[in-house]
Amino acid sequence: MIDIRALSKRFGSLVAVDGVSFTVQRGEVLGFLGPNGAGKSTTMKMVTGFLAPSAGTAVVCGHDVVQEPLAVKERIGYLPEGAPAYPDMTPASFLGFVGAVRGLRGAALQRRIDELVSTVHLEGVMRQPIDTLSKGYKRRVGLAAAILHDPEVLIMDEPTDGLDPNQKHEVRQLIREMSPHKAIVLSTHILEEVEAVCTRAVIIARGRIVADGTPAELQARSRTHNAVRIAVRIASPGMTVGVRQELARLRYVDTVEPCASSADSAAFVVRPKPGRAVLPEVAQCVRAKGWAVEELRTDEGRLDEVFREITTGHASKGGAK
Repeated sequence: MIDIRALSKRFGSLVAVDGVSFTVQRGEVLGFLGPNGAGKSTTMKMVTGFLAPSAGTAVVCGHDVVQEPLAVKERIGYLPEGAPAYPDMTPASFLGFVGAVRGLRGAALQRRIDELVSTVHLEGVMRQPIDTLSKGYKRRVGLAAAILHDPEVLIMDEPTDGLDPNQKHEVRQLIREMSPHKAIVLSTHILEEVEAVCTRAVIIARGRIVADGTPAELQARSRTHNAVRIAVRIASPGMTVGVRQELARLRYVDTVEPCASSADSAAFVVRPKPGRAVLPEVAQCVRAKGWAVEELRTDEGRLDEVFREITTGHASKGGAK
């Protein structure tokens, strides 16, 4: 559905996007991640035809964005950062205008608008000037405009920006419902959003892709992946040292780090050696020592930790969005 090959964009001496390549299939929800200035928005603008690439190609549903820009735009729904709209229009007039541009007319257009008003919850503000709406409502108007023509490809820049937790949940649910029939790319700074709705994530830094995988694969690169969190009830402060020493002696344990403890319990994070799992060893040790355990669980890893590790040293202070 989306095929990006060695896509690059220069603004004078600034290389905003530097040879980016990836594909997106129908049914995929791709999280496009990166620090500020990494080139995310610039890449999305090239894919949607709002910016011409300096080099490389982007093909959407078999159509080149440079050679066949109208064919590409017919198949794409685009929610830019900030959800720009005509501020003097109302949501009703703006969606009517967008629908007319998309070739919808009469009763068919009104039915589609009514459907989207219910879907994104615009009831009560349809006759109010967009300029007077809250940030969250403006974002919902932009989302309705992006999906008005039921596009095959949906590209969204920070789709839940400005929404409250309930509204974020609704948008994520809508994305999940649409995803089997579309190729969806969303840029976000909210890493929990990637875990919630994305089937794959691409991380970009200084205009280049530095990671590409499923959220689970990226989490597996975290220092806390497969770490064991354990809390043991203690009879005396001296027992804390003994528990830590016993855990540190285990064959596949790399480090044992203390964490939030209390007067009657000792808690640790037990990190495994690379490629190892230590939960079976820790559980066997607990049974052998007869410890009273308050908590014993494996950590799946932290996506934010992986993001920082991957992008540290790559992100520049300047650059393109």
